[in-house]
Amino acid sequence: MVEKVTQRAREPEPQENIYEYLFAWHNQKARNMREGKVVIHGRDLTWEQGRQALLKFYLTPKVWNQVGTPGWFLFINRIIRQSGKHRHQGGLGIYVLEGKGYTVVDGVKYDWEKDDLILLPVKDGGCEHQHFNTDPNKPSEWLAFIYDPFRDATGCDIEQKEVSPDYKGPAQPTQMPHVA
Repeated sequence: MVEKVTQRAREPEPQENIYEYLFAWHNQKARNMREGKVVIHGRDLTWEQGRQALLKFYLTPKVWNQVGTPGWFLFINRIIRQSGKHRHQGGLGIYVLEGKGYTVVDGVKYDWEKDDLILLPVKDGGCEHQHFNTDPNKPSEWLAFIYDPFRDATGCDIEQKEVSPDYKGPAQPTQMPHVA
């Protein structure tokens, strides 16, 4: 006689409820914003030489879950001679902290100095730009304010056209990969 073996079927995994996931996600985001850092000390940050410039990053996606104001990119750019040249969407402000120089936006030169505000224009295809320091004895510094949701809504691609003369690192791709 053949014995019948009964195997207990595994219970199905519970289906994720998207509404509940979003509800929890929004609440966690709100909690992070309420309890996030209020002060970011510049002395705790390091300068990084990249393809575009010598930069000190205050706010980036790496820390958005730790601060009360996610969505912002804030960084200082120190220009010794010149930055690299790149193209991306405008709609951002650059406040000059120190020095004197100029920025070339789509082939047009704009002079600036300490306490000036540089506004990159919003336009189809973004704007190509490069920054230059005009004082050989003192670097220029400016602080960029970029609101990521606006940048995303207006087109967030970026293309490196020229590398900063101060960059000694490995070659990098000139464009973010396109996802089809």
